[in-house]
Amino acid sequence: MLELDWVLLYLLLGAFVGFIAGLLGVGGGGILVPILTSIFLLKGVPANQVVHLALGTSMACIIITSFSSLRAHHNKGAVIWKIVKMMSLGIIIGTFISTFIASYLNSLYLAMFFSAFMGLMAINMLKKKKNYQSKNNLEDGNVIVSSIGIGSISALVSIGGGSLTVPYLVTHNIDVKRAIGTSAAIGLPISLAGTLGYLINGWNNEIAINYSIGFVYLPAVLLISITSFFTATYGVKASHYLPVKVLKKLFALLLILLSFKMLLSVI
Repeated sequence: MLELDWVLLYLLLGAFVGFIAGLLGVGGGGILVPILTSIFLLKGVPANQVVHLALGTSMACIIITSFSSLRAHHNKGAVIWKIVKMMSLGIIIGTFISTFIASYLNSLYLAMFFSAFMGLMAINMLKKKKNYQSKNNLEDGNVIVSSIGIGSISALVSIGGGSLTVPYLVTHNIDVKRAIGTSAAIGLPISLAGTLGYLINGWNNEIAINYSIGFVYLPAVLLISITSFFTATYGVKASHYLPVKVLKKLFALLLILLSFKMLLSVI
């Protein structure tokens, strides 16, 4: 039976992640993975499996939030479905294959890669926004290769791909608002393929925690998804009143601290 204090913790975590996602327009993987790593260590999950379980669980949580985001952007006409179709095959291939790579990597190496990537994301947030130089329009061959790369990295750090997809689309002459909407739609195949991959790759691992299937811990997915789904809306509303630029800098520092803590916890 799941204790009440753990239930409340997952609900609060989901509420925070959803609010931050809506407020700052960022995914929750940067918060979820390090915090879930700490929680799972407290619950007795071995260090050699804990980051895998955190990545898989976080990826499963993204399914609900990405679907909600996709629907909202679609209703505003901000999703370019032609690009979604062009990128989905490469995204699915890259994401799915990377879960197999992740399953063979030591938790320490995964934590190092995660921390390095989040560090780069944080530095990018602290910088002033740069103007991307436009390249030629999207071409099928280049799109497939780029999509595989985006999917691969997304699976290894458990993100919906927005931090990679949006800049990629903007540099190829896609309006930033439509790039964000299209990226939100692309987050759904990333989360579905990533979750399936982590389920399959963790299937034969005996993880020391009840209610887990593969590398996905079901109670955390359910509880985090419930509250994040609702609080994301309030985050979006709050973005019109709160100093988002200042908060992004604080969030960048939080990413660095959480990633560093996760790295220390698995050493």
